[in-house]
Amino acid sequence: MRWWRLRALLTVLALTVPQAVVLLVLAEDAPGWLVATTVLTVLVGLAYGITVPLLLYRIHRWEVTPEAVYTLSGWLVREWRIAPISRVQTVDTEHGPLQQLLKLASVTVTTASARGPVKIRGLDEHAAVELARLLTETTQATPGDAT
Repeated sequence: MRWWRLRALLTVLALTVPQAVVLLVLAEDAPGWLVATTVLTVLVGLAYGITVPLLLYRIHRWEVTPEAVYTLSGWLVREWRIAPISRVQTVDTEHGPLQQLLKLASVTVTTASARGPVKIRGLDEHAAVELARLLTETTQATPGDAT
């Protein structure tokens, strides 16, 4: 949740800082609508940063079994992805700048599916490494050509 909150905060800053700079440059000549939109941006951004990470935490789920990788995500349209282990082609870990700061990582499981890879985001970096190792071992021990 810290990762989602930090991403929300950075988005609010990216939207608010230009407005604030214009307000400071114009000082007393700043139009009222600019003050209102700046305040609204901050309030909506803070509400987003407080509520959305909690919702994302509640709706995102994943599980790995010897047979498949399962992920559940989505707000209005719920997406349940199942990637059979026999179809796994590659397992990758990714550490973006914010994830590195928070010691988090994402695991991407690429399969022979036209739907694209299955992604598990925001894992503890050690858990992500262990998950990638486990998936690699399980995939190697599973017969099939991943096609």
